[in-house]
Amino acid sequence: MVKIENLNKFYEIDGQKQYVLNAINLNIQKGECVILKGVSGSGKTTLLSIIAGLDKPSSGKVLVDGEPISKLPDMHLSSFRAQKIGIVFQNFNLLDGVSLADNAMVPLIASGIGLKEAKLKAQDALKLANIDHKANKTPIELSGGEKQRGAIARALVANPNLILCDEPTANLDRANSLSFIQTLKELHNMGKTIIVATHDSLFEELDFEHRVVEISQGSLVGRG
Repeated sequence: MVKIENLNKFYEIDGQKQYVLNAINLNIQKGECVILKGVSGSGKTTLLSIIAGLDKPSSGKVLVDGEPISKLPDMHLSSFRAQKIGIVFQNFNLLDGVSLADNAMVPLIASGIGLKEAKLKAQDALKLANIDHKANKTPIELSGGEKQRGAIARALVANPNLILCDEPTANLDRANSLSFIQTLKELHNMGKTIIVATHDSLFEELDFEHRVVEISQGSLVGRG
């Protein structure tokens, strides 16, 4: 599902290359759950952003479902991401002024489907994320755990095969974190490919099949 070959990300500072990611090589199979483990600043969020096509590497290759995502034209990339990739952000990234149902429909804008179909897909996604009872509430009316479920619904609305989660439990208490992990288990059972970037120790206690890949100072130090 994801193939990464000799990936580098660096910035030029005073004529010197400062590496954020250094010589990353990683294959993630379809249906696999990978926990990308590392402390803050280790490069895991940058790696997720490149896999999602939200950032571009300095060199190297990233294939997502066979597509060289970093080389896709912007218009094609937006459509590809909307159809193939669901993203759960650390800070939820929900639009405060609109309902949860409308938030869930946002990824469908690039797909060009009609409003009626988009509403039905949003309802299905909210139900799958166990937050359909709050469909008409705005994010400012929701708890942290409810916002996270709204973010999950938005990530699932286009039924993508790849789910990326960036520090998904950072703003949740233990009970809501465990609830999120249970949702991940359900998605894994559905055959979704899941990559979670985290330093939360709760992910060391998963009761379903997964692989831990450790990243430190921009380099992989363990493949699970």
